[in-house]
Amino acid sequence: MQHINGQTQTYGIIGQPITHSLSPLFQNHFLETSGLNAQYLPFLVEPNALQSVLKGLHAAHIQGLNITIPHKEALLAWVDTDKNAQVIGAANTIKRKDNGWSAINTDWLGFSSVMQGLQVDVSQNPVLLFGAGGTSRAILHALNHQSANHVYICNRNKKRAVQLIEDLQTHYPNMTISSLDWSEDTATSVIKDCRLIINATSIGLNDDDVFPFQLDGHGVAIDAVYKPNGNTVFRCAAQNYTSVDGLPMLIAQGIASFAFWFDHKLQKNLISLPNKQVSLQWVEKQLGRQAINLPGWRV
Repeated sequence: MQHINGQTQTYGIIGQPITHSLSPLFQNHFLETSGLNAQYLPFLVEPNALQSVLKGLHAAHIQGLNITIPHKEALLAWVDTDKNAQVIGAANTIKRKDNGWSAINTDWLGFSSVMQGLQVDVSQNPVLLFGAGGTSRAILHALNHQSANHVYICNRNKKRAVQLIEDLQTHYPNMTISSLDWSEDTATSVIKDCRLIINATSIGLNDDDVFPFQLDGHGVAIDAVYKPNGNTVFRCAAQNYTSVDGLPMLIAQGIASFAFWFDHKLQKNLISLPNKQVSLQWVEKQLGRQAINLPGWRV
């Protein structure tokens, strides 16, 4: 355990709720194994307090923060973002600078990394994405960078899906995005042609949730939701697929956040970037869960 002293720097995560977050577990592990004199703490922040909290944490010289639900989009009003976060419309990682915060989105990097780990090629077959919220925006950004040619969005609120498509289509001229009705018949009609299906809805966060559709295709299924045991309702519905829950994405985006905070030390070879495969295995061991196989992360 890192010894706390007068030179210890503080990083953390803000959100509501926050008690379920695994980020303090692995980020403190990253800090400790890198030999950095720093700690990572959770901060419960109400939505109406976000601006004042950002000012207060900046004044207190907090060095960096992860941002989770429900602040990722509202945050943009008070930070300087890179182009990727601007297109996505959300940021989840900020770093202190003298006159404020600089922000990026590492969710899309985390999802891209999981696709690479599962060795998914989305350039030839369409993708089926369930959900049209902030996570979906990051996933679509990743899919575009991975050369996806066609993405179907199936969302309970079709109006929101259509709005999402209108917002993003101009940014991704080489990727066709289509809206589907929220029905099993509609999903079944396209799923046979898709080699990647993704859950970016909140279904699975509650213990009594049930995914409403049978997913009878084959290929790869990625759930943005994670559970300590890994058995999300989306994975259970996608029994014929090679599937993962949201833990690998969480680990990968966390490593991208770590790289953003400590880029100057990494460039000077003062520390090494955490290894994705080793980090995932360490967290799986802490949770006592079965290991996930991502062949691309072993390369």
